[in-house]
Amino acid sequence: MVNMVDDKMVNQVVDIGKGADAPSADDGRRRAGYELPLLLFAGFRTLIDALHAELAEQGHPEVRPAHGFALQAIGLEGGAASDIARRLGISKQAAGKTVDRLVALGYAERADDPTDARRKVVRLTARGIDVLARSARIFECLRADWAARLGEDRVRAVEDDLAAVVAPGAFRLDAAGWIGATM
Repeated sequence: MVNMVDDKMVNQVVDIGKGADAPSADDGRRRAGYELPLLLFAGFRTLIDALHAELAEQGHPEVRPAHGFALQAIGLEGGAASDIARRLGISKQAAGKTVDRLVALGYAERADDPTDARRKVVRLTARGIDVLARSARIFECLRADWAARLGEDRVRAVEDDLAAVVAPGAFRLDAAGWIGATM
């Protein structure tokens, strides 16, 4: 990967493959700092793309990555649109649109809140629970694929190393809101 626009080393990442000048894991050369987040993101993207390809094969072709975050934010207990928006780090209106889409696809439903007649709660349907359960099983298979390719010890070492450097509380569902945040 090279960070460049035209022939200048700025702003745009270009994958140049494993050419003669590309550092390898065993040549002792240090990789550029920007490669770490890009490789982490590419690994994440590789897993998420494989997950969604398999979900499509298993009867869920309409599920998108943002839906997974929203389904997790709804959770088994459900919640009001404002709760879901807060968990996702997005506006109540954006959460409402996402919930509308999940309801239209049959993954969630709106119901009266048993504790407050003025309020609606969003709950997962059986189809929503099914897609989350399938996702968990698929992630297990994807991890096993990585372990078969890299070795269980190396995959476990990556997991342990990432767990050691990840900030407390960094695992949250607000990725969409974090990426799209304005200052």
